[in-house]
Amino acid sequence: MAVDLRRVARALISVSDKTGLVAFARVLAAHGVELVSTGGTRKALTEAGLAVRDVADLTQFPEMMDGRLKTLHPKVHGGLLAIRENPQHEAAMLAHDIRPIDLLVVNLYPFESTLSKGAPFEECVENIDIGGPAMIRAASKNHDDVAVVVDPEDYAALIEELDATKGATRLATRRRLAQKAFARTAAYDGAISNWLAQELAEASPPLRAFGGRLAEPMRYGENPHQSAGFYLSGEKRPGVATARQLQGKQLSYNNVNDTDAAFECVAEFDPARTAAAVIVKHANPCGVAEGATLADAYAKALRCDPVSAFGGIVALNRKLDAEAAREIVKIFTEVIIAPDVDEEAIAIVGAKKNLRLLLTGGLPDPRASGLTYRSVSGGFLAQSRDNAVVDDMNLQVVTKRQPTAQELADLKFAFRVVKHVKSNAIVYAKDAATVGIGAGQMSRVDSSRIAAHKAQDAAGAAGVVDSLAKESVVASDAFFPFADGLLAAAAAGATAVIQPGGSINDKDVIAAADAQGLAMVFTGVRHFRH
Repeated sequence: MAVDLRRVARALISVSDKTGLVAFARVLAAHGVELVSTGGTRKALTEAGLAVRDVADLTQFPEMMDGRLKTLHPKVHGGLLAIRENPQHEAAMLAHDIRPIDLLVVNLYPFESTLSKGAPFEECVENIDIGGPAMIRAASKNHDDVAVVVDPEDYAALIEELDATKGATRLATRRRLAQKAFARTAAYDGAISNWLAQELAEASPPLRAFGGRLAEPMRYGENPHQSAGFYLSGEKRPGVATARQLQGKQLSYNNVNDTDAAFECVAEFDPARTAAAVIVKHANPCGVAEGATLADAYAKALRCDPVSAFGGIVALNRKLDAEAAREIVKIFTEVIIAPDVDEEAIAIVGAKKNLRLLLTGGLPDPRASGLTYRSVSGGFLAQSRDNAVVDDMNLQVVTKRQPTAQELADLKFAFRVVKHVKSNAIVYAKDAATVGIGAGQMSRVDSSRIAAHKAQDAAGAAGVVDSLAKESVVASDAFFPFADGLLAAAAAGATAVIQPGGSINDKDVIAAADAQGLAMVFTGVRHFRH
């Protein structure tokens, strides 16, 4: 049976991140703990005036191979793995002069940060830690007897426990630390293996691992009876995971999901070219627009579906200014996410205490590669990010009528948006603004009809007689399997269509478009989003 309290007599410390190191080591020394260390860690502790034993003195073996070999030794691993009060283990320790190590403090070479800064291959390899993970796993396996700390954030709690127990650790603490330690090495190895798969251009390696660090536990998940946590993968892509929350209450699970959807959509619009605003509700855009200013873009986006926008997420591609802030706070909004904000806008948004304001410092690159994941029963799906951008596509006009310059601009706009609408997806757009969106239907014709219905409702809300879809263009995320969806769009008033093409019925759909006098463009690229 495991012993609850284990006194710490000897600690091995070897850390890359030296945050809080000296203060923590001083507490250990005050409790009479012998400190053993390596390289830069030993130097930092010695310079702070602490008595530290070199690990080479413990092992009687010199550090070599540029530091690759220093702790991989029986006198280290035996001290971590030996089961206390086990006669055979005690005899082996005595025979080979192995002394127990009661506390291991290790954080790993900074592989993830080295990778994120774009370091060359050889530098990334040199920042793969070997001895650290080996020691962490040894100490974690033997957590009945040994405590292992892999994160400086755990120093304070451990100090409190050592003070309360006169220099001992509790079994519950050792088990909690072991769980975290195993997760840390798993995430570390996952980052390395995924990097190597990318370097090898191996889309589907035989084993795939990934991990994350808890950003914050959440009150609940999609629904109150579900538990949830928000984890960070370490990817440096600007967005909700890397944003700084300037004000407002804690983000919910649904807030995070919806805010990510909104910001990824607004990133399709180059801020150097135009201001853009996206309003999202339940992970789908309900209004998207470009404008001369953010306020103009937001007003046009709101016009598309003012009912759904209530309680939505607003994403902007430029610094939030006072003019836009005044418009956004006129209705209840859950989250505003933008690259930056000016001081006057901060004060305006600050009047709404619960409104979350997130600043990202930049926009994600819609062309960047990366992986996305989705869980299924018994496994998960992994795929490359949909980084296809309409500006890079070879557009083919397949109808007798060519689109006008204005239609072509709106077709490209609509196809940027439809990429971020749940399939089956239909988007009507006019003058760089959505005027009707149909999302997530089982048939494409239903999405067309819903989008047309939304456009009619929006016209009524704006006090306009004709549907906003009149003389608009329409985008479809996938091909029209039959002409019915296209005919529904024509009936709603659309004059031009953009779609991937590729149906066995393309000829019939093109003929229907010609009969209606529509211009139609094929992209050759599908944007399913389930």
